[in-house]
Amino acid sequence: MDTIIKNGLIVNAHESFKADVGIKNGIICCIGRDLNDGKARIVDAADKYVLPGGVEPHAHFSVPFFGTVSCDDYTSGTRAAAFGGVTTVLDFATQEKGRSLDETAKARIAMAQDKTYVDYSFHLIITDPSDDVLAEIPRMVSLGFPSIKVYMVYKKEGLMVDDAQMYRILKKTKSCGALLSVHTENPDIIDMFTDEFLAKGLTSAWYHYLSRPDFVAAEAGKRVIHWARSLKAPLYIVHVSDWETMAEIRKAQSDGYPIYAETCPQYLNFTDDVYKRPDAQRFICSPPMKGEDSRRALWAAVRDGSVSALGSDHCPFMAAEKDADKPFPLIPNGMMGIETRYSYILSEAIKGSLSLNRAVDIGSAGPAKLFGCRNKGSVEVGKDADIVILNPDKKYRVSQSESHSDVDHTVWEGYENYGTIEMTLCRGEVLVENGILKAEKGFGKLVRRYSSTP
Repeated sequence: MDTIIKNGLIVNAHESFKADVGIKNGIICCIGRDLNDGKARIVDAADKYVLPGGVEPHAHFSVPFFGTVSCDDYTSGTRAAAFGGVTTVLDFATQEKGRSLDETAKARIAMAQDKTYVDYSFHLIITDPSDDVLAEIPRMVSLGFPSIKVYMVYKKEGLMVDDAQMYRILKKTKSCGALLSVHTENPDIIDMFTDEFLAKGLTSAWYHYLSRPDFVAAEAGKRVIHWARSLKAPLYIVHVSDWETMAEIRKAQSDGYPIYAETCPQYLNFTDDVYKRPDAQRFICSPPMKGEDSRRALWAAVRDGSVSALGSDHCPFMAAEKDADKPFPLIPNGMMGIETRYSYILSEAIKGSLSLNRAVDIGSAGPAKLFGCRNKGSVEVGKDADIVILNPDKKYRVSQSESHSDVDHTVWEGYENYGTIEMTLCRGEVLVENGILKAEKGFGKLVRRYSSTP
């Protein structure tokens, strides 16, 4: 063995037990008591948790948006991920009009290759669903990209697909075992509200929230869920932020349909009150945070298993871009979160908000399973040695001065985190140890993913 992690409490999604973990050639080769090998490096995890590395299902690196580009690329974004205990990141490759999915994927691979600290893949975003593009989806699944995303919003930005296009994409993804992810908001209602507010000179961040009230997301969510039910097609709704969409997802799940929900820490921790703060513009994201009733409903869904995955929707912009004296529609949408996502939900588990097993489920095992990362998501013999060692007895406060992203502020400033990640390993390689980066840029590899749907 190359490494033995001894004396820790292994915590997976559905079990916890005390044992040693043996690693050889980047793979977990054995789990048991009193493992010994005179040549192996010994890592003592006594009184600590041994967890699977986080699987981030939703990040946006170097994405052009609102006349600028999100400030984390594959290097800085995956560096921050490693410090946050995340060992696999899925971001997005957006199809340009007229471009094939094959060209889109190859361009994204070239952008990431030899630049990442952790393993990675991406979802393909379809913006131009021609017959030729739809015909490519089965081949992309076979190449290891079994997930597609579409927008029901960003109509003026040219990202949206219409209802008929959405239905055709759903039929195709169902037929070839791909999982369709959807951003659900109603663009026409948003544009109507936005125009009305601007005409009255109402331009602050508060009106970003009012232009996207709960029902705007819920109405779109109900529509696409009904379409998926009619086809019995798997569907994954990203960054669920409101109680009504969550209720519709719960109903579909209870009726036996493969409808999956993702939410984000910002929707669990903040409410629409943030849009009344002096720094409200820094919280501008879509969908925005909603009321306390939605926050409570999402927490209930996290606890009972209705939420399948936790994503960060990491899409940060610099303070000068967020703080610019501009009307709310011109402030770039997006916030940071890739470094705080996994540690946030683990901290909440230590505080007692949910079980630690459930935190591991939505932070690692759930997204690994849904998006076909077969060798990720659990501390298990034969899986990649993607492991986080967490000290539950150490607390700290989140601070921009201690972050590892390229963004120059954080909306999580001052959040008290229970539990400290002391070591992150990916495929047996120590990425971060006691707050020090150990890995070399380029260590991360493209993950070949597999269909997880019938």
